[in-house]
Amino acid sequence: MKGTATDRKPLAERMRPQQLGDFVGQAHLLGEGKILWRLLDENHLPSLLLWGPPGTGKTTLARILARSTESHFIFFSAVLAGVKEIRQIIDEARQKQLAGIATILFVDEIHRFNKGQQDAFLPHVESGLLTLIGATTENPSFQIVAPLLSRCRVLTLSPLTPQDLEQILQRALRDEKNGLASLHLDFAKEAIEHLVAMADGDARRLLNSMEIAASLAVPDQDGTRTVTLAMTKDAFQRNSLRYDAGGEEHYNLISALHKSLRDSDPDGSLYWLVRMLRSGEDPLYIARRLIRFASEDIGNADPQALTAALHARESYHMLGSPEGELAIAQAVLYLATAPKSNATYAAYNKVVQDIERTGSLPVPLHIRNAPTRLMKELGYGKGYQYAHDSPSALVDQDHLPEELRGARYYEPANRGHEAVIKDRLTKWRQILSQRKTNT
Repeated sequence: MKGTATDRKPLAERMRPQQLGDFVGQAHLLGEGKILWRLLDENHLPSLLLWGPPGTGKTTLARILARSTESHFIFFSAVLAGVKEIRQIIDEARQKQLAGIATILFVDEIHRFNKGQQDAFLPHVESGLLTLIGATTENPSFQIVAPLLSRCRVLTLSPLTPQDLEQILQRALRDEKNGLASLHLDFAKEAIEHLVAMADGDARRLLNSMEIAASLAVPDQDGTRTVTLAMTKDAFQRNSLRYDAGGEEHYNLISALHKSLRDSDPDGSLYWLVRMLRSGEDPLYIARRLIRFASEDIGNADPQALTAALHARESYHMLGSPEGELAIAQAVLYLATAPKSNATYAAYNKVVQDIERTGSLPVPLHIRNAPTRLMKELGYGKGYQYAHDSPSALVDQDHLPEELRGARYYEPANRGHEAVIKDRLTKWRQILSQRKTNT
């Protein structure tokens, strides 16, 4: 029966907007004067790539655009179809073209097509036989071949705001034909707030969970079904956060964690750590990144930072989830609040550049090992000064190849333990300089 939770189609499908005026959200694309508003006003629709998280209206928007331009609309799933189906679509589009009807081909999850499948569209998009609208949750720059990308306008869809989601929810409650109005639902305020929060910008998730919650409510004597916070929690069980372990969101979140650590923000660092863990990221991946961070962004400003990161990894190995995640959190807070220096990282990169520029320079003779008489006769080890035989264990001898003599790679920062190191190096250099002057 229409308008009840027993309909065969899910509520999200029944409530899918059929015209632009019913579409909620994406005002940056559809507002007056914005790009899609202008394209529709001019009755000109180029090939598009709609990029955004799930449940933000990509498929709905494509259907509405096709309807607005009176074009033949073909829905095509990159998950279920292949090259054979592409050929059938091309034939169908040619027949429509002969009848004076344009064809819009909507490819859902276009990022799942391999290079050859994407290339198959190129000549038909180029010729104008097809107007392609691709939907993707992945960054098109990484997932779409360059020739196809250059022939499409990329439009970015944003997660729906809480206000957008509540508007969609209220519309479903009022709709007699396709919504839930016939169930006479009374959603508690906190139940609505929970639904909106847990939907996480995804209208499909909101509506499907709303429908499940409604099915848990029992009518009272007046026929009213009260939906409580507990029912909405049962409907969601656990929030599934937006995440793609190998895609852009993975790199966005690890970048946010790394930059929060570098900026010495323990609150931001802990937030992004928990976001990644709750989204299903491998904790050992995060632990490895923390080890890298300890050397790259802290280094000798706090030598214990690397130890803390290594201990966090070992603790997680021992405990697993969820207990071991606390050790990683402890390391994150330690690294965030440690003094920062990239001197080790910068010094390493300078050496790499010099090696790439100069190649395999010979080791100076005086610091070569001389285990045989022949080597000694060739000058290996000749003139070497043993540091422990000198005052303060300091000697004035070169350790770099002659072409690089005098190069300075490591420049300690004035922070944390590196300030001590910098002071020590400065004093040593002064002692050696004074010895030269006295001799």
